[in-house]
Formats: sequence, structure tokens, C-alpha cells
Amino acid sequence: MIGVAVEVDSEAVVIRAEPPLRAVSSAIVGGGVAEVRSIVNLHVPRGFHCDQSERLLDDFVKRRSLPRPFVGLLTGALTEHAEQATERQEGLTVRTIVTLGLSNRSTAGRSPAAAWRPSTINTIVIVDGRPEDAALVNLVITATEVKALALAEGGVRSPDGGFVTGTSTDAVVVAATGRGLHCRFGGPVSELGWLVARAVRSAMDAGIARWIREHP
Repeated sequence: MIGVAVEVDSEAVVIRAEPPLRAVSSAIVGGGVAEVRSIVNLHVPRGFHCDQSERLLDDFVKRRSLPRPFVGLLTGALTEHAEQATERQEGLTVRTIVTLGLSNRSTAGRSPAAAWRPSTINTIVIVDGRPEDAALVNLVITATEVKALALAEGGVRSPDGGFVTGTSTDAVVVAATGRGLHCRFGGPVSELGWLVARAVRSAMDAGIARWIREHP
């Protein structure tokens, strides 16, 4: 995508954007609805305390000279193993970057409340288009539905053999360039939602397969 750069290494997944992106996210720093110039998904070790999140992410952004404002995620998964997928159709392009680990599995509505831990499945979606804010929210739902389906069909199970819908602290960012095709909807049967679903599913399938290979 013109004006959007993705960097992946052992420290973080970083997206730089010029001009700003319109983002909806559950990010631990800068979450909600915002105009952002950077998206950061930073690797942290096990045992990391969430009260350090803002300082750690701010220090990283300063050290990398990333443009502000930014949204920041944390993950215990290895960021150098981030899976990427791109889908294009009829004037729309979608790019997804997923970091995934499955040691902290949970099932929504079944797993009890637990202490916060760094997010293990973080999903970032970049849309080269002009979705309305409601469509961005709908895309968060679409991406989450696909994540749960990929885990179920990938054979990921809880210790008691039940289905898993994610990990206990997953996060999602959906951001748009604001140029090109206008999109009112982002559900799974809309053109935009279909592309996002396909991209997220591709990245999720690759991440699940990698994790299972490395954790027999």
C-alpha cells in the first residue's frame, strides 16, 4: 500500500503511515477510535506487569523515531514470526498482520476472569479504502469471528477438550487509509468484510500451524 510501511523483527511489528490512518482498536495504549500515524505490537517477556505498558511503548516509539500519535499493543508471542496476508478485489486492498501464541487459551463465556497477561493473539488489519466508522467496528467483529473459527477448525482445544475462542487478552486493530472506495459495511458478506475475513483466516491458519509444529 502506498504510504503504509510494515516492519517486522524480534522486537515488534510496526506500521508507519503517511497520511494518518483512521483506526478502531482495543489497544492497551491509544485504544478506541483515533487518527494514528503508527501502530506498534511490541514483544514483552512473560511476567510483564501491565502498569508499565504506557512507559514501555512510549520509550520504544521514541527510540525508533516513530511518528505520533500511535496505538500500542503488547504480546508474549514472537513478533518475528508474525504472519501476513494480503487480499485485493475491485479497488480494495486489505493487509493483515497476526502474532499468535496459544499457551494462554480461553473460551469466551466459559473461562473465568483471570489476571491480565500480555496479549497472545494480536490482529492488525489495514484497509486501503474509506470505510465508515461503523464499518470499522463491524470489521473488528468479522476478524474476531474468523479467529474463533480458525481455532476451532485448526483443532485447538482447551485442557478439558472444549473449543477455544482465543486467548484471554487478545487485541485487534482495524485501520483505514481513507482513500479510494467508500465502504458502508464491514460484515462478513460485504465485499470489504469478505476480503478482511480471507486475509485474517490466511494469517491465522499459518500461525496456528506454526505453533502446533513448534509445540507438539
